[in-house]
Amino acid sequence: MKILLIGASGMIGSRILIEATQRKHAVIAAARNPEKIAAGAGVSIVGMDIADETGLAELAADSDVIISALSPRNTGNAVEEAAAFTRSLIRVHEQIGKRILMVGGGSSLQMPDGTSALTLTPEAILAEATAMREAYALLVAADIDFVVLAPGGMIEPGERTGHFRLGDRTMLVDEQGNKSRISAEDYAIAMLNEVEEPRHFRTLFNVAY
Repeated sequence: MKILLIGASGMIGSRILIEATQRKHAVIAAARNPEKIAAGAGVSIVGMDIADETGLAELAADSDVIISALSPRNTGNAVEEAAAFTRSLIRVHEQIGKRILMVGGGSSLQMPDGTSALTLTPEAILAEATAMREAYALLVAADIDFVVLAPGGMIEPGERTGHFRLGDRTMLVDEQGNKSRISAEDYAIAMLNEVEEPRHFRTLFNVAY
């Protein structure tokens, strides 16, 4: 399979890139700063601005599926930035029809008691969390083939274990009811599993220990 991976230089995107190449997929690895992308067998590195919809469409047309690992951290206005790159992805999908898988945020989930996880989000990441929640809403409103995978709670670099749980839009928690966590390496496994065997459509789901 040929994957267009946008945001391949980031903490999560770089792990998705490693997992994809280990599974022998060809990857077009795109980022604003392509020099930060790790080279590897089957990897084509390209510089790309998500606002360049013509260039995005050309890369997407040469791929089987699109993974967006973008985070709205570049402009100072997270909500506007996330809305802009999500609308770009939607318009490109409307042109060429390739499935979109997006790295989402745990704050887009709901807690087991039905309350929004956004209410528990630390102030330091509230803008980004709100932005990714809005991005999900834009995808839902569009008539396109997409799925958003959110980490259950915290995500950070760690170990690739291959052992984790999948949930729907309700955040997975531990035995004490605390938000669970996932390593970026195991998150990447869950994302590539969904690429290879799609089981979720036009929805949000989460992965955690």
